[in-house]
Order: sequence, then structure tokens, then C-alpha cells
Amino acid sequence: MQSLTLPRRASVKGLGKTLNIAIPVAVAALAASAAYAGADTTFTPALTKFTDFLEGSGGKIITVLSLAGGLIGLASGRFSLGQVAVPVGVGIGVGTGVPIVTSVVTAVI
Repeated sequence: MQSLTLPRRASVKGLGKTLNIAIPVAVAALAASAAYAGADTTFTPALTKFTDFLEGSGGKIITVLSLAGGLIGLASGRFSLGQVAVPVGVGIGVGTGVPIVTSVVTAVI
């Protein structure tokens, strides 16, 4: 039985690989625009809402729920340092962590 062989496409060796990289890079370069740190306010409303939530009643609710979980663990008769340290850490993190992170990010940008 005879086998059918298809003719090979005439091409320059390596040109296909080069074009596979060059075309997306060229499209990205043409579509790119300048980025300015701090000038974009796209996420400002979300950041404000989330920060207000954690610094306000939301942070208090998270801390109280964490403390309640620790107290339930203590009431069950098993004691571990994590049952005390986790609620304290959550309270400190929610209370002071948000302003620290916000000021660091603002200082870096």
C-alpha cells in the first residue's frame, strides 16, 4: 500500500517561532498606555468602604466572634494558648493593622 505524503510548506527556519513571540509583543506595545502611580482612583470607593468596615462595626464584630470562639474552646475543657492568642491577635490586627497597611502602601506609592 502506498502512503500519501503531503508537501512541506516552504518557510524560513525559526521564523514561525519568532512571529509567535513578536506579534503579541507588538500588539501589547501598541495597546499599552502610560501608568501613573497614585493617579488612578478606580478602587478608591471600594478601599474606603472596606477600610471603614474594618475600622468600624465590622472589625468589632470580627473581634467579638473570634473571642467567642476562644471562649467556647475554653468552656469545652481544653485549654491552649491559641484560644487566647488568636482573638487578641485578631483584635490588634483589625484595630491597628488597617491604618498601618494603608500608610505603608500610601508611602510606597
